Amino acid sequence: MALKNGSEFYTSVSNSLTNMYVQWSDIVLAEKVFKLMPGRDVVSWNTVIGEFTKSFDPRKALELFLTMPLHGVTQNQATFASVITYCSSLQILKYGELIHAKAIKINIHSDVIVGSALIDFYSKCNCLEEADALFTEFRAKNVILWNALIAGYSIKDSQGSFSLLQQMLREGYRPNEFSFSVVLRSPMTRNLQQLHCLILKMGYHEYDYISSCLISSYMDNGLLSHALSFAGDLMQPLSTVSSNIIAGIHNRMGQYIETQKLLYQVDEFDIVSWNTLITACTRSREYREALRLFKNMQWARVRHDNCTLVSLLSISTKLCNLDLGSNIHGLIFRTDFSRCDMFVCNVLVDMYSKCGSIEMSVKVFNEMTQRNLISWTALISGLGLHGYPSMALKMFREMELSGVKPDSQIGLLSLRCFQPVDMVGWLKECYNIEPEMDHYICLVDLLTRYGHLKEAHQLISKLPLQPNAVMWRIFAEGCRRYKTIEEAAR
Repeated sequence: MALKNGSEFYTSVSNSLTNMYVQWSDIVLAEKVFKLMPGRDVVSWNTVIGEFTKSFDPRKALELFLTMPLHGVTQNQATFASVITYCSSLQILKYGELIHAKAIKINIHSDVIVGSALIDFYSKCNCLEEADALFTEFRAKNVILWNALIAGYSIKDSQGSFSLLQQMLREGYRPNEFSFSVVLRSPMTRNLQQLHCLILKMGYHEYDYISSCLISSYMDNGLLSHALSFAGDLMQPLSTVSSNIIAGIHNRMGQYIETQKLLYQVDEFDIVSWNTLITACTRSREYREALRLFKNMQWARVRHDNCTLVSLLSISTKLCNLDLGSNIHGLIFRTDFSRCDMFVCNVLVDMYSKCGSIEMSVKVFNEMTQRNLISWTALISGLGLHGYPSMALKMFREMELSGVKPDSQIGLLSLRCFQPVDMVGWLKECYNIEPEMDHYICLVDLLTRYGHLKEAHQLISKLPLQPNAVMWRIFAEGCRRYKTIEEAAR
């Protein structure tokens, strides 16, 4: 319609069209409209530059920024802020310094927006001295500039960020939510309770975001009892985010009843709430309740994520329920398989092998674009479990060729799959893995399983560790299996 009526000749209309395509993340059409515009103003340039800096092609944004004056358009504060933010995200010191020089040249560097962006840039590039010097140049400071410098120090110097917050207060500036949240995100066990008191004194504990950050900070610094007691002391009901954090602490501590009790009181569930509840039910073996919660989650139109899938697949594995696991796999395909990360695929490989479908386990493994040691361990374990030692050995060699180094766990699996010819020495020499009790138990099991009782007894006699009850039981069962009752009794 705009093209038909000739409205695209109006700069305001073309700017709105460009912005519309940018909002829909269609940078190709946005750039096309921009190039066909008969007249471009600073808004036109800023819209396209801003979008390029965010996602599509950051270097193109820098190119547009540099060519902008050649078209008779002077950059403004928003232009400089966009490209400086781009340099901050990629930590490109050279280009950032170039833009800083241009800002000085047109006397825009003293603007608060540009100045705060520059302070943030130098901080993220680990140039705190430059950030400090730039901050000092501003005679009239505001909370934005203070926050930029505090955020910079919080990355490398938690004590420095806290000291800046104190200095800010001494000079008569009032911190806002962002000021406190930035300091709380840095590791600071020593000053945490002092900061907590300051938050209470200034009334910021009533802000859900600050209280959530405070609880998270206590948790991240290992002060779990402080986090739990702080949540219990709140006069007002916990927000969803705070409830999720506290429930997550209970969940990690194995307090599944407390996890469920807390989250069942939450009015508005988000994906984290659902996942925490489902995980708690799974860990406490309440599998039916976990599946019921997943159904309720679907009815509530909350989209599952990878954490949800891992919990559901672990239920399938523990119940050895292939139908359930296959249905979850089908759900993954119906929604969006590309969203599944390597961890989900690893759990799928393990689930299929433990539920009796080694063919599907191999198929999922072969379709994985990325693999780690856990991927190989799950597959080799499955092949050994299903009686395919030759294929397990082949995959073990492939794993070595791919550059993945085995750990003690896969060394344990290799003992199950391969011939026991001085496997202990092989683990030491080839992979620098010091054999543990589990390795020796596995080797005794392998020897007794195939009737090599004499060799198993010799191994136990020469063991550098004290044989435990599990090892003796395995040996005795092997003796009974091969009718050597006297040896078993001895």
